[in-house]
Amino acid sequence: MSFLSRYSFSVKPQEALLILITMFWGGTFLAVQYAVTLSGPFFFVGLRFAMAALAVALLSWRSLRGVTRLELKAGVAIGVAIAFGYSLQTWGLQSITSSKSAFITAMYVPLVPLLQWLCLGRMPGLMSCLGIVLAFIGLVLLAGPEGNLLALGAGEIITLLGAVAIAAEIILISAWAGKVDVRRVTVIQLATASLVAFFAMIPAGESVPPFSPGLLGVALGLGIFSAIIQVVMNWAQRSVSPTRATVIYTGEPVWAGVFGRMAGERLPVLALLGAAFILVGVMVSELKFKKKSTPQPEADNAAAQE
Repeated sequence: MSFLSRYSFSVKPQEALLILITMFWGGTFLAVQYAVTLSGPFFFVGLRFAMAALAVALLSWRSLRGVTRLELKAGVAIGVAIAFGYSLQTWGLQSITSSKSAFITAMYVPLVPLLQWLCLGRMPGLMSCLGIVLAFIGLVLLAGPEGNLLALGAGEIITLLGAVAIAAEIILISAWAGKVDVRRVTVIQLATASLVAFFAMIPAGESVPPFSPGLLGVALGLGIFSAIIQVVMNWAQRSVSPTRATVIYTGEPVWAGVFGRMAGERLPVLALLGAAFILVGVMVSELKFKKKSTPQPEADNAAAQE
């Protein structure tokens, strides 16, 4: 069996929706970059997820009764990770381009097995280790400011920390998957993310910005879109494998780069090479090899007797 013969290239309706979501998701980086010219990062993230929580609550208000202690615990933990992930990503967008931010954020995929090893003692497999190495090489090539490959700027470091938080979010979601009601936990995690981001304004010294129709419009649009993303992902990934979904999500930074270029952003050649390394690292980290099945002795004996 050849290396590629194990994979089907037909596209299911669920996969087509994920591809569409990924395309629009890539465009949100530019929208967020515009928003932080009107507001501080923590206030915008708080407002964005308040809108998202309200949207999901209105769509599933009947199921909000009977919240369990486990669902509350899961929602709060995931919400804290979301708040840090998106707040740091938004903060980083104040000093780096949307294209660079998207590719650095994509490193959350190879970071997941690394965090599982450090926190849970689960040793990553060979392909995961190779993906981590490739993604790290890509990060160095992509993020080194002014051609200095051994130094990362403040925006790159903040965005990388945001990717670590998003990786933690993925691990927490997996830990409680199948044990909680998705709709109730989604509302709790979005509301928690909003509250944590608002409270983070205090130690950050961030003030409430003056009212702006543009800021409100972006927050409302991204909030509703975040709610739609969550619903579509939860529905689609019931029949789409995690590996295939991850490959589809790899398109997010690609689309962000396309939209960034349309907006006038230009990445140097080394940065483009680094972005390619990160994408390859993301996909390689999700590859799994099937073990060859060995015939059972009983089956061999039966065949010999016949």
